[in-house]
Amino acid sequence: MNKKRWIALGIAAVLFFVSLGFRLMSSVFTADVESVMDIPQQKFQEEVIEKGTGNKIAILELDGVIQDISTSSLLNSGGYNHERFLEKLEHVGQDTSVDGVILRVNTPGGGVVESDEIHDKVVELQKEYDKPVYVSMGNTAASGGYYISAAADKIVAHPATLTGSIGVIMENFNFAELADEYGVEFNTIKSGKFKDIMSQSRKMTEEEHNILQRMVDDMYADFVQVIVEGRDMSESKVRELGDGRVYTGKQAADNGLVDALGSKEDTIAMMKKDFDWANAKVVKYKGGFELNQFLGGTVKSMFGKEADLAALQELLRQSAGPRAMYLYSK
Repeated sequence: MNKKRWIALGIAAVLFFVSLGFRLMSSVFTADVESVMDIPQQKFQEEVIEKGTGNKIAILELDGVIQDISTSSLLNSGGYNHERFLEKLEHVGQDTSVDGVILRVNTPGGGVVESDEIHDKVVELQKEYDKPVYVSMGNTAASGGYYISAAADKIVAHPATLTGSIGVIMENFNFAELADEYGVEFNTIKSGKFKDIMSQSRKMTEEEHNILQRMVDDMYADFVQVIVEGRDMSESKVRELGDGRVYTGKQAADNGLVDALGSKEDTIAMMKKDFDWANAKVVKYKGGFELNQFLGGTVKSMFGKEADLAALQELLRQSAGPRAMYLYSK
């Protein structure tokens, strides 16, 4: 074999191993590392907020958009983790040492299904585990955040909290006119008349709009019913308040959407007073050690912007399709 062929073979080998390396890194970026390595996560840790020797109150924090978007991915290691939060609710329910639960809600809302799953867990805490649930609202507890809060035994908001935004939204972009202007043509092959409903490549028909509007109306009716049952409020009153607008905490207290104004500390004091738990121990349930979160930070520090871009691409890929949301969007 002559020298040129040896060089060509060497280049081919280098390209092969480089390609293999990129594929390996791509797998690492999207894999559930705990599953691959079969390393169990630690159970939830308790941080003592107030010492006490009597009953125990557990605080759980719901922070961020309520959306299940493969939170086990290595590059999506931060932010709200839906599966983990549901596990935390289940854990605090089964923990016989916990007598009461305070949800610290700071979210603009999120997915219809995810919000409903949390709502059901709150109801389960009350009915199956016989534990009172209070909500302490942070900066924002709107739409899906209020949907979850409606089931609570007591809702406490800061006077400046943004809450309400009762309703459902479904939206997407339409590039039809822009595509026509630049001569871009879309080819769509579909099995049924409405398979490409909410297509970005053409104008929505009136029939399609009516189909989607009925879906949104049905989901809105579910939202209304959750508030009717949770707040003991008439349907007509809920629909009057639930036109999509947001309210300040003070306005929400005036119109009956929240019970009291105050901070997280005030909410703790209210629960202690309401149940005569003067010497209650107050703890905050944290997530414990998670391998994805640890390695995710390491990977991002190593690969910088490339890692951030990969995470963004994964987020866009998983949330690309239009979906109904209980979401307050500014």
